[in-house]
Formats: sequence, C-alpha cells, structure tokens
Amino acid sequence: MAKNVTLREAWSGHADCLSCSLRESVLFAGLKEEDFEKIHDPIDQYLLQPGAYLYHFGEQGDYMFTVRRGALKLVQYLPDGNQRIVRLARDTDVLGLEALLGGTYEHDAIVLQTTEICRFPTRVVRALSEENPALHRELMSRWQRALSEAEAWLTELSTGSARQRVARLLLRLMRDQNSRECELFSRENMGAMLGITTETTSRTIAEFKRQGLIIERSANRFLLDIPNLRRIAEG
Repeated sequence: MAKNVTLREAWSGHADCLSCSLRESVLFAGLKEEDFEKIHDPIDQYLLQPGAYLYHFGEQGDYMFTVRRGALKLVQYLPDGNQRIVRLARDTDVLGLEALLGGTYEHDAIVLQTTEICRFPTRVVRALSEENPALHRELMSRWQRALSEAEAWLTELSTGSARQRVARLLLRLMRDQNSRECELFSRENMGAMLGITTETTSRTIAEFKRQGLIIERSANRFLLDIPNLRRIAEG
C-alpha cells in the first residue's frame, strides 16, 4: 500500500546530473562540465508516493524541481473549499519557476503517481542563468511551456460538454506517447481537472467504455480509440 512520505523520509541521495539519462531533455541540458563545478549546493534526487506533497501554496520558494518520471497535480482552492487542478506536471517538466522571482509557491504540488524528483536550490539556478545564456534561454522556454499548458487547460478543458472535456483530457494525456494505452487518474481528480463533478466524470467514463471508445486492459489502464475521441473533442 502506498505510504505518504515527507521529503526527508523520501530522500534517496545526491543526483548525478552529469550521467543522468534524461540530461538532454531536462533543465540543465545546456550546462557543460565546468558549469557543474560551480554548483556547490547538492542537487538531490528522491522518490515520492501518491498523495505526498512536494510543496504547499504560500511556502517560500527556496527550491525548484524537475520531474524525472511520474505525475503531479498543481492545485488551487476555490472559496468554497473545492480544489481545481490547474496543470499536470510530468516527465522532464520543471516546477517552482515562480521561485526565481523570489516569491512563494503559487500552488499545492501533490503527487498523483509514484514520482521521481530532482530538487535544486533556486539561488543556484538564478546564479547560473546570469552567467549561462543557454540556461537562461531554457528557463524562458520552460516558463513559456508552463504558460501555454496553463492556457490550454483553461481553453480546452474548461469549456464544452462533459464528453468533450473528458475526450480532450484523454487525448492530452496521450500526447507525446508512443502507444494508445493510457493510465487514468481517480474520477475525483479528473473532475477537478475538468471543472465537472466526480459523478459526471464517472458517468462519462462509463459511457465511453460502453461505446468502446476506451477499453480497460488492466486496473485503471485503458486502450484509447484516438480517432473517435478526437472527433468528440472537436465537437
């Protein structure tokens, strides 16, 4: 059974960035060996289980994070206490970019799937980006990517019928994947992503299953009929 853990409990040692298998696709891809020699603070790698918090809204942003594998939800809370998931973070995404401005975190970051994270001090990234144009450009690119993703969630996943929203979410989860198989999140989480109720989400998923648009291969893993889901998504 998954156990919720704190960062200290989840700690698993210093990351070896120079030999990282994801180095060419993560934030530090443009750094050279001499750049790493300037990093005196440790960059740490650890594993978090579903339900664990990476950071909380309003905490001082002393660290930034890159996702090696897994998925997290970025959550804001409505005045009535309900949660709204404003973005998903998955493999190679960077979290905590707002910390570069010296502020606090703007969301709760909560683990959805077993997730491997690298954590590095914000001051290190800030100092390196001032000396390294390639890193500065990459930071701007990541910021733009995060903004575009947030805008897509507003325009694609918060408008249209429940069928359209669910279809769009399924297609977005499949983006950049090499197979038609998709692991779904809980219906509560999906509803919070789409701005619909848990019950509506469950009914829509059940309807898609009856129509053969999604076929359950194993527990919560589905094979998607992408052409027909795309027709629904486009209305």
